[in-house]
Amino acid sequence: MSYELISGTPSVEDYRRLRRVAGLSEKSQAAAEAGLPNTWHAVMIRHDGRTIGMGRVIGDGGTAFQIVDIAVEPEHQGKGLGKRIVAALVEHLRVHAPASAYVSLIADGDAQYLYAKYGFAPVMPESIGMGMRIG
Repeated sequence: MSYELISGTPSVEDYRRLRRVAGLSEKSQAAAEAGLPNTWHAVMIRHDGRTIGMGRVIGDGGTAFQIVDIAVEPEHQGKGLGKRIVAALVEHLRVHAPASAYVSLIADGDAQYLYAKYGFAPVMPESIGMGMRIG
């Protein structure tokens, strides 16, 4: 099977589908339409002309960035595609973000081991990640 990694933000439809099938929380059509244009950098994995994986970096372009939306269709998982996505996002950050920028992410479950390979480490006890959902 051949997989192509390309730079670009997924369509609203692909974004919502990939989040759903990969087990991430669902986002409404309106939320995706509002949020996706604010992507700082994104990559997609395509297979047979279809987007089957994605990842994005959001942020202010200078001081703070967050890696989000790492998702791969279940039937294509276990093939190193998540690693390719994260590696591409981290490489883009290393080349284009200022050296003083802070890059964060939230690692669910065993994903922490993947992110550790790219230099991410738990921030506790100096800091603690926190979050809240609206609605």
